[in-house]
Amino acid sequence: MQIEVETEREDGLDMPRALRLNGRRVAVAEILDQWFGEDYRYCKLRGEDGALYILRVAEDRLAWELTMFARAQDG
Repeated sequence: MQIEVETEREDGLDMPRALRLNGRRVAVAEILDQWFGEDYRYCKLRGEDGALYILRVAEDRLAWELTMFARAQDG
């Protein structure tokens, strides 16, 4: 699923600071991990809503995709 991602340049990489999903803006509370694939970079993050997201970006064109979403657990 393609999404809109607001980024900030950090150590030479565009890092997600907020994402817009179904018209709703979610700020990034914490970047938990990132890793590199052959043609992509992945970022695992926690949104201000408490949910976990994994985003994939094609570095050559800065096209972001949502590859995983997990709602925050109640309790």
